Amino acid sequence: MYLVTFVLHDPDLLEELLDAWTKAGVEGATVLFSSGMGRFRQKQTMRDDLPLIPSLDDFYEAPQTLNRTVFTVAKDDAMVDTILTVTQKLVGDLKNPDTGVMIVTPVARAYGLEA
Repeated sequence: MYLVTFVLHDPDLLEELLDAWTKAGVEGATVLFSSGMGRFRQKQTMRDDLPLIPSLDDFYEAPQTLNRTVFTVAKDDAMVDTILTVTQKLVGDLKNPDTGVMIVTPVARAYGLEA
């Protein structure tokens, strides 16, 4: 079993990515807003300067510049390969800049994944 963590550079591709993963057999995934060091240093991260009484516009300004970190559990190497293939088909070769970063980590134990 493996933990597949993918940092998606283009947040506009999230829905398509989740659809592709679902069609590939991924049964569930978790999505987090995230920011890399470059965006953090450019001050393009989550805001901490919201007004005392914010409007809805205040909340929706920053998240579009944030990455999306998506993680799921794959049961075997074949599923990891499938996830990699459908991901690169959508975002491009992960060796190219501004596509994303995928990390695959072995999982010794997992709880709460049973359907």
